[in-house]
Amino acid sequence: MLAPSVLSADFAYLQRDIQMLNDSAAHWLHIDIMDGTFVPNISFGLPVCKAIQKHATKPMDVHLMIVNPDQYLRAFQEAGAASISVHYEACTHLHRTVQFIKDLGCKAGVAINPHTPVSLLKDIIKDLDLVCLMSVNPGFGGQKFIENTYNKTTELKNLILQQNSHALIEIDGGVNSQNAIPLLKAGADVLVAGNFVFSSQNPTQTIQELCSQMATLKASKHD
Repeated sequence: MLAPSVLSADFAYLQRDIQMLNDSAAHWLHIDIMDGTFVPNISFGLPVCKAIQKHATKPMDVHLMIVNPDQYLRAFQEAGAASISVHYEACTHLHRTVQFIKDLGCKAGVAINPHTPVSLLKDIIKDLDLVCLMSVNPGFGGQKFIENTYNKTTELKNLILQQNSHALIEIDGGVNSQNAIPLLKAGADVLVAGNFVFSSQNPTQTIQELCSQMATLKASKHD
């Protein structure tokens, strides 16, 4: 699946860009929430998320890059989140946080930074619907893809299979037409693409081309 990141949209024309995503081949809308504390940037919060909800017709995949995420989980669920991912590095009681997300009726995800080992998810992986691997250092769009992400994706896929987990693997950061297929072959299920989509001359066409690549690979696996 493809989840374009709204962080790279033109906020002066946000409704237009959300409608473009609605009409495109994209599967989810990826919503990055940054607090300026957990990451060195501030993106947007609940008011913008609620504004997106008014126009979005596709599931909102909310990625909380914030400290103390627990106190905001219900608010983001009410603001339209279909899935909520919290950072492993920001949660003292991760199992409790994951269960609360599920109790709210959302898919529960955990994100890990590039330096965080996949092995730390061993005791929680069965409870997760989604693992978001950061393939750049979180905080800013347009960063260079970290090559070690391929190895981490393969390692995570093996852990999921070993533990009989149903968690999807999401890759967030620096995704483009060159690394999309290698990431999917390594085990990824969901690709987050922000700058690559919104900086292109024709975002709708760029989304279509990425989705076509993904569909072709999926079809070849079934042959």
